[in-house]
This record gives sequence, structure tokens and C-alpha cells, in this order.
Amino acid sequence: MNFRDKLRQSRFLRFAAVGAVGFVVNEAALYVALTFIGLGKYGAGIFSFLVAVTFTWWGNRVLTFRSEAARGGAAVLAEWFKFVLANGIGFLVNYGVYAGLITFAPAPLDSPYLALACGTVAGLIFNFTLSRRLVFRSR
Repeated sequence: MNFRDKLRQSRFLRFAAVGAVGFVVNEAALYVALTFIGLGKYGAGIFSFLVAVTFTWWGNRVLTFRSEAARGGAAVLAEWFKFVLANGIGFLVNYGVYAGLITFAPAPLDSPYLALACGTVAGLIFNFTLSRRLVFRSR
């Protein structure tokens, strides 16, 4: 079985693939926030989370949980809100690792980009489980 077949059969792998692209979106948003908007490291981390969580919600609606995705304006908005709340737990893990590293770790672990990568990995399992059980449940 090749990777494409495994990806089609595994929701977790699709979730992780959306998350991997979301990580790139998160890093890009972090760069924009730090470089062009002028936010500090902590504010930039929150800004990049909001951009990335919206992207990953959309990606998971389309690729990972298509059959369970909400239909209709109000239901879709409620789903986005639940996704943000559910992934907020993963964000707390993610942001805790991020903030801990940029605050206490020696160089080069105090880099906001490396810290964001470590935080992202730490939050993945929380995000998948809560998204599957709380947001994209069978209707």
C-alpha cells in the first residue's frame, strides 16, 4: 500500500496532512505578525494561531471530515466556533510549549519558529481527538 492509499484510508493521516500545511500557514502568519505587523513574540503566536486554526478548520471540513461537516450558514459558523474551542485545548498545549521555550530555553531552542514547531507537534493529538469527538461527529 502506497502513501496515497494510506492517506485516503486514515483520517488521522489526513488530519496530520492538513495540520502540516496549517503549520506552514502558522509559520507564515507568525512571520507576517513579527515582521510586518510589529506584534511581539507572544501576540504574534496568538495571531498566527487564529489564522492557522481557521485554515485547518476549512481543510478538515473538506478533506478529513467531509461527511460529518455542518451544512448551512449558522451550522457552519457554529462548527467553526466549536473547532476553535476544541482546538483551544491543543492550543494551550501548543502555546505552553511555545512560550516555555521562548522564555526559558537556551539558544537556539528559544527561536520563535522552532518553538512553534515543537508546540505544534505537542498539540496534534489533542486537536485530532477533540475535533473527531466534539466537532465533526456523525450527524
